[in-house]
Amino acid sequence: MNNKFFDLSGKVAIITGASRGLGQYFGRALARAGADLIITSRNPESLESFKTEIEGLGRRAVPLQLDVRDYDSIQRMVEDAYNTYGKIDILVNSAGCNVRKPSLDVTWDDWNLILDTNLRGTFFTARAAARKMIPRKYGRIINIGSVTSVFGYAGMAPYCASKGGTKQLTMSLADEFGKYGITVNCLAPGWFKTELNAVLYEDKEWVEYICDRIPLKRPGKPNDLDGTIVFLASDESEYITGQTILVDGGITTGATRALPKK
Repeated sequence: MNNKFFDLSGKVAIITGASRGLGQYFGRALARAGADLIITSRNPESLESFKTEIEGLGRRAVPLQLDVRDYDSIQRMVEDAYNTYGKIDILVNSAGCNVRKPSLDVTWDDWNLILDTNLRGTFFTARAAARKMIPRKYGRIINIGSVTSVFGYAGMAPYCASKGGTKQLTMSLADEFGKYGITVNCLAPGWFKTELNAVLYEDKEWVEYICDRIPLKRPGKPNDLDGTIVFLASDESEYITGQTILVDGGITTGATRALPKK
């Protein structure tokens, strides 16, 4: 038995959507815990600086091309990842996108872009990785959801649908893959500033409103996710599966802005 909790030494993790944002924070956290990485992007050249950073932590990082909207691209990436390390222990399904606009303005193509990336891509990447995990009777699949996995917000209908679907997909795959020793969980961040939503944080009134609804009174910082991603990737979470774990500062308690004093 390994007496060092949350030790990922010797583990291999695939991180999708690793060219920016939370995907890179997930990769850093797993590497610091000892994992070697496969980092993916539609443009592998964009991963070179991140690769160098991970190698500076003493871990391997192999960039691979991946477009989660392309079935063949998913299969190639997983095969290349498996051939590189001889196994896949962990998958973090972090690739995602959003188009913010009122539902009345959402186009057919907007819907397809978001759902194909966030939900269909998550499913087929998880399935491809699971096929490599099943013979070893071991695996950790971590789908990245959102506070919108359980809450709905105006102007984000396709995104909310995709992340709600991710929560349900996680439970279904957990039930199906559990007999193979594979856990499937959903890490659902609350309000974290990323490139996808940076424009919102330019509105000071909106930031104040959100912070009033968060019991911890601030948006999330990317490192707030480190402990949860490492835990879900580790052997210490082996009896946890099918769960959506919200890292949201408590916003899903339903807290609301206090009424002004009279």
